[in-house]
Amino acid sequence: MNILTKWLRAYLPGLPVDDAQLAEDLTLRGIAVEGIYPLSEGNGSLYEMDITTNRVDAMNHYGVAREAAAIYGLALPALDFPLPDAKPAAAPFSVRIEAEDACGRFTARVLRGVKIGDSKDWFPGAEVPTYFALLEQKQISNAVDATNFAWLAMGQPTHVFDLDKIEGGIVVRRARKGERLKTLDGVERTLDPEDLVVADHAKALGLAGVMGGWDTMITPATTNVLVEAAWFDPMAVRKTARRHGLHTDASHRFERGADFSAAPLASAIVSRILLANGGYLEGDIVDVQVPSAVARTAGRKPIALALSEVHRILGTTIDADGITAATVEGVLLALGCGLTSQQASEPAWLVTLPSWRLDLEREIDLIEEVARVYGYNRFANTLPAFGEGVQALPWAESEALVRQTMRSAGFHEAIASTFCSAAEAALTAPQPGLVVPLGNPLSEEAGVLRPSLVPGMLNMIAGNLHRDVSDVRLFELGTVFSGTTDKVEERPAVAFGAVGSLPEQSPLHQPRAIDFHDVKGAVEQVLARFLARSVYFDRFPSDAALTPQWLHPYRAARVVAEGVTVGWFGQLHPGEAAARKLKEPVLVGELYLDRLYKLPLRRPVSRDISRFQPVRRDFSLVLDKTIGWEKIDQALAGLQIPELVDWRVREVFHDARMAAGDYSLLLGATFQAQDRTLREEELQSFQERVVETVGKAGARLRT
Repeated sequence: MNILTKWLRAYLPGLPVDDAQLAEDLTLRGIAVEGIYPLSEGNGSLYEMDITTNRVDAMNHYGVAREAAAIYGLALPALDFPLPDAKPAAAPFSVRIEAEDACGRFTARVLRGVKIGDSKDWFPGAEVPTYFALLEQKQISNAVDATNFAWLAMGQPTHVFDLDKIEGGIVVRRARKGERLKTLDGVERTLDPEDLVVADHAKALGLAGVMGGWDTMITPATTNVLVEAAWFDPMAVRKTARRHGLHTDASHRFERGADFSAAPLASAIVSRILLANGGYLEGDIVDVQVPSAVARTAGRKPIALALSEVHRILGTTIDADGITAATVEGVLLALGCGLTSQQASEPAWLVTLPSWRLDLEREIDLIEEVARVYGYNRFANTLPAFGEGVQALPWAESEALVRQTMRSAGFHEAIASTFCSAAEAALTAPQPGLVVPLGNPLSEEAGVLRPSLVPGMLNMIAGNLHRDVSDVRLFELGTVFSGTTDKVEERPAVAFGAVGSLPEQSPLHQPRAIDFHDVKGAVEQVLARFLARSVYFDRFPSDAALTPQWLHPYRAARVVAEGVTVGWFGQLHPGEAAARKLKEPVLVGELYLDRLYKLPLRRPVSRDISRFQPVRRDFSLVLDKTIGWEKIDQALAGLQIPELVDWRVREVFHDARMAAGDYSLLLGATFQAQDRTLREEELQSFQERVVETVGKAGARLRT
């Protein structure tokens, strides 16, 4: 947003620095000035500012002036806009809040006999037309200019209604199903039952905190006005604005948490500007507040703060006096906090939090404010005290091996967002119903903590393919989340995705498309890093509804180690591929590393190369098609013959002379001793044990 130094100096005429130094000092305190643009002589500079989302209190001139006053120890005059005495009303204007979870405060002030037209001189000595011109803020009418001035000056959105078009009174409620509203942009909208609206006793008048309605807008014929200034819940405003694709100055501030106590003052500002053209007040301001909203905003419990804790956290300063009790009190009072000294052996306070700083919640937040305003550049460069050696996390070695294995398999490491949409979470969560929503998400696409790494992986693959990168092999090692908002569980996982072709291995090999077995091979390499007695792959029938929804029902596999599911992989479901506009078959998977890390790592064992001759024996076996190599392999592994140093499949074939359900497998076994040349009778004994073992596994010698 843009801020005028001329306006800041009107609030703080005693500023002791020039505009350039003021910009640097504000930036060092976290109120970043991205650009300084000198204006005409006598008009100071225009600051282009980058205010973080948690500092909505500084998204206005008075808020920035408050920060400057705290930095330089100046007294900031309170905003005061006195109004003329009101004429008595027959009855107070009716205001009712039905959606108490979404609207915490609503003020209404009735003005009659108002003349809508150009803005007059608003305040004695005011330079408001100059401010608007320097900000390139067009003056439209006194009604529009008044509301614009309120949020530019103090950051509080307001709205004005044509009072004569309101039936009965004001009701703040949720929209009714199918209800329609034409907003000020001329668009007629069908409202959602979750939309928060300001309504009268017959119809919706506007989207609360977002945009007013067409039917009650101010026109040159308007003579009676209702001034609204309210506090709306950030989440309610955000959801309504996103549903209707709107982003306004009002929603920008309400979504980030406006000042609960600012409504009466903002109402006075707007009313005073409107009354400059004539008219009068009728009745007192109507101010309806919801106690639960007061408790979580302006009425929050005080926070205990001790000077010793400030010193412990912040450490040594370059100033001889350091941070004293007077320093802490000066900073917090300047920022709007209330302080009550506690009876203790050392300085300590109970700190009452200002209503405009909803980001302050704990003692550490107050300590950060002291450090910020005091100046981070005034702390000494010291290393933190640490008396112990660096200790690796228990799973650090396992994680490093997984990362190394995926890289050696040809995958490139990538990092995706920790957030995903609720729809993506529902699709990929290993444990449905345990998705953790964010309290104040930046968008619907990032509304929950990711329960799986798969959404991010798919987004990265799609991003590459849509930018003409045809061969993609990525993996991500990261944390996934499950549980509830009150108790969040974190678990490590690895996701991987592949699409496109494998590179040429040699001049004799042509590139070929990555297939299911290539990804399976990478998974097997990862599993081989862990010591497990039983590892196998299987799948469920398509009608069992046990395969994850994001995988192809016929081209997916489950990974099981020691009887526990440790992951899934396969081809992306065609429906998901179509939704993401992916034309090529995408192979994707995820391993649950928290389960794998419970297994011990496989430790490589080296031994001297034998000086004695190895002997190879081949066994031609016949097996039923239901018996795979894995069963034979496990049987031979259990033989525990030290001299049996290698066994592998040499050939697999089918013969017309064999039964329809059989196939033949040529098993090659290698025998070698470390200390002697094997004798024929020893080899004969080993062969018999091999034949006996594979026979128990379901194989028989071919005759």
